[in-house]
Amino acid sequence: MNATLFSVRLRPKHFHRLHVVLQHIGMATHSGSEAEILLEKAGCAGVITLNRPKALNALNLSMIQLIYPQIKVWEEDPKTFVIIIKGTGGKAFCAGGDIRAVTDAGKAGQRLAQDFFREEYILNNAIGTCKKPYVALIDGITMGGGVGLSVHGHFRVATEKTLFAMPETGIGLFPDVGGGYFLPRLSGKLGCYLALTGFRLKGRDVQRAGVATHFVESEKVPALEKELTSLKSPSKEDVADVLSSYHTKSKIDQGKPFILDEHMDKINSLFSANSVEDIVENLKKDGSSFALQQLETLKKMSPTSLKMTFRQLKEGVSMTLQDVLTMEYRLSQACMRGHDFYEGVRAVLIDKDQNPKWKPALLEEVTDEDLESCFKSLGSNDLKL
Repeated sequence: MNATLFSVRLRPKHFHRLHVVLQHIGMATHSGSEAEILLEKAGCAGVITLNRPKALNALNLSMIQLIYPQIKVWEEDPKTFVIIIKGTGGKAFCAGGDIRAVTDAGKAGQRLAQDFFREEYILNNAIGTCKKPYVALIDGITMGGGVGLSVHGHFRVATEKTLFAMPETGIGLFPDVGGGYFLPRLSGKLGCYLALTGFRLKGRDVQRAGVATHFVESEKVPALEKELTSLKSPSKEDVADVLSSYHTKSKIDQGKPFILDEHMDKINSLFSANSVEDIVENLKKDGSSFALQQLETLKKMSPTSLKMTFRQLKEGVSMTLQDVLTMEYRLSQACMRGHDFYEGVRAVLIDKDQNPKWKPALLEEVTDEDLESCFKSLGSNDLKL
């Protein structure tokens, strides 16, 4: 069943189920000025605005279910030439998915723990296959689910306020939303490094790393958006020309080297390995201050998540986006069945003691059988794209 049919045929049932789940966990959707998603036509463009500034525009299921069908409508609309997505509040584009709600649902055995990931990945695929130029203005924090809303589109515009990270191994998850597709395609072993350590990239470095396609000063973004929406029947090349002109004029941090430049040789050699254990061994043998810092970081992460992520990226490098998302849906459901996700969320996001008790606690205790079960087909419950 393709994504369009999924949306049309299952949508009423999903909304009913969503309403029940939202009532149970005390969330509410709003209308008018409090709507979590604003959808509007502006000139030649369809504009999606994430509107949960107090939650750093974190993505929940109801938002996903509004964005997906609108992208599909605009994709077929002959009067819509560009799709733009942005966030409100000045702090974040989208700081991630609504992990707390997913955690509560997973503990209670509710369907949200399945539906959220399924529909989020269907949306990620819609962005990755969108026929119209898709421009994500990632002005502010962009993590997890926010990466999924942006990185698969044609254009990603970072600013000096952009903070990018995929910190999932620290909460017993893995860099999902297609992380297995885009991360191993970054230069050298940069993607593996970012995925395992959760290292944060800021500002122009997000573009230098290849996560963003352009860098524009934050104060110029409204003018950029206005120019894009004012274009007359633009092609993808016309959109690219406008973005490039703003990128060229942006001077902030222009002369600074990429923050990881001095470490890239070590990253490429130390993270070139056949297993996470080998990476750890490489870091120990190297013994430099940089290597020892990475060692300390990896010790804080879920051993299961580290091994899962390493294999996810290794396999993802030769997969299509669709196959990666299918694989990642299997992994998401393995995390929902496991211990580390709930413990990681408790320690890092709820109690904030930053000291999760991982099970297993050591890399060598995560068996091949454990790992294999995470990647195993879900049969009729597999993600269909």
